Amino acid sequence: MPQPQLQTDRLRLRPFTLEDVLRVKELAGDKRIADVTASIPHPYREEDARGWIQTHPEKWRNKELASFAIVLRETGTIIGAISLMDMTETTGEVGYWIGVDYWGNGYATEACREVIDFGFRRLHLRKITARHLHRNPASGRVLTKSGFAHVGSREPMEMYKRMNTIDTRGVLYIQ
Repeated sequence: MPQPQLQTDRLRLRPFTLEDVLRVKELAGDKRIADVTASIPHPYREEDARGWIQTHPEKWRNKELASFAIVLRETGTIIGAISLMDMTETTGEVGYWIGVDYWGNGYATEACREVIDFGFRRLHLRKITARHLHRNPASGRVLTKSGFAHVGSREPMEMYKRMNTIDTRGVLYIQ
């Protein structure tokens, strides 16, 4: 079964295609995105975007990932990404990023609510978690507005990213 598309009042959530590579590179390549995410490197190259997108179909078939381009319905412009990651038969984790020019408009919350609903109603997950970096409290606000409850913070841990070791105190949410 192909990965479905989802819709909200302002957004369309659809699977990525290789035609999206340059737009993903443009948006995710902004250093401010790398600074507030745990897994996006900087610089973010075209090969990074291509490689990431190419993993999606197989991971969807294996029921490991549902990754969506966040697209403005009115213009068809990709503004970010949202995924249910690390899925099992009963659990998944929400992860997302929004292009800097689109921050502060409620798009992440709108997309997150839709993906959570998809996870519970259509994929029949029983638990969905989410995390954000301690230094990114805006992401925590998205999660609480999306219905997640804060369950704790992780102690600082060392994480290899961008050829450096960085402090990534994580905050865990569950729904």
